[in-house]
Amino acid sequence: MSGEIEAAGELATGALLGRAFEPGAGEGHGGGHHMCLNCGTALIGPHCHACGQAGHVHRSLHAIGHDLLHGVFHFDGKLWRTLPMLAWRPGDLTKRYIAGERARFVSPMAIFLFSVFAMFAVFSWVGISAPTDLNTGNLKPVAAIDFARKDAQNDLVSAQKNLAEAKTEAKRAKYREKIADAQDDLAGLDKAAKSLGSGDLHVETTEAHTGWHALDHGIEKWQKNPALMMYKLQSASYKFSWLLIPLSLPFLWLLFFWKRQYKLYDHTIFIIYSIAFMSLFYIVVAVANAIGLGGGILALAALIIPFVHITRQLQQAYQLRWFSAILRACLLTFFISWILTLFVLILLALGMFG
Repeated sequence: MSGEIEAAGELATGALLGRAFEPGAGEGHGGGHHMCLNCGTALIGPHCHACGQAGHVHRSLHAIGHDLLHGVFHFDGKLWRTLPMLAWRPGDLTKRYIAGERARFVSPMAIFLFSVFAMFAVFSWVGISAPTDLNTGNLKPVAAIDFARKDAQNDLVSAQKNLAEAKTEAKRAKYREKIADAQDDLAGLDKAAKSLGSGDLHVETTEAHTGWHALDHGIEKWQKNPALMMYKLQSASYKFSWLLIPLSLPFLWLLFFWKRQYKLYDHTIFIIYSIAFMSLFYIVVAVANAIGLGGGILALAALIIPFVHITRQLQQAYQLRWFSAILRACLLTFFISWILTLFVLILLALGMFG
């Protein structure tokens, strides 16, 4: 139940974030007050021509619910014009948006945010998540004992050093007491470790010694609780999903660097719409598998359809011949494996050093 609530929350978050990025061009909602309630300008239409606020505003709980549902399912009708083109004419959608046809379609960043959050919400709902059983046997209590034992050992070494440097008898007595306490703690931790059943009085995990303290600490965190680190990796994967855009940009630019009519902005719009489609497509795949429509055909479709979509988007957006589009799609598919590898390495670094 908690997973379903979390999934619904992520879906609503994605919709509202997407709506925040969606421009208001071409979105009239009927008449309103005679004066703008925001800046006081006389209204000559459904929106204030000075500040852009809608002339009619709602003040009810019903309006809040309507705005939430409106953000998730409607996007003022743009979503239903955008999705068919995104699925079948992705290159035309990309080209028309770049050319300036903005009011008819959901903006790339809005549908990107909506689709990515929706994908992870659906994945959570159908049970696609990081494994939680990576810690086997007594690993968690062993790890806790290991941390406590290291602290006690550090206290013992520090007290012994301070005892050697103490100038007065009072300080020596104080540090002797600390040494005795640390030795008692170590003895108790060894006893606790023995009670786990292994009989090993030296409860330790493999330590990394790369010479880089931050890296060593990160490796140790993965060793101590890999399930927690996997969960953090999954959480970061959608929070930092936008990194896929700048990571993909150089690779797509390489396919057209000699064609000066195509700018980096054009490639960016292509990438954002492409990632949005892939997110929505794998939502369909996850739901189909969850309701029992899986099997060889679904797996085959999950591999073939993305390649076909990339090929069609390349052919339409960049006005290529089919052979050229297929060749570039093959190269881009190869580059995607590099992009995803870089993305995962960045997430791992964020988890280890964060």
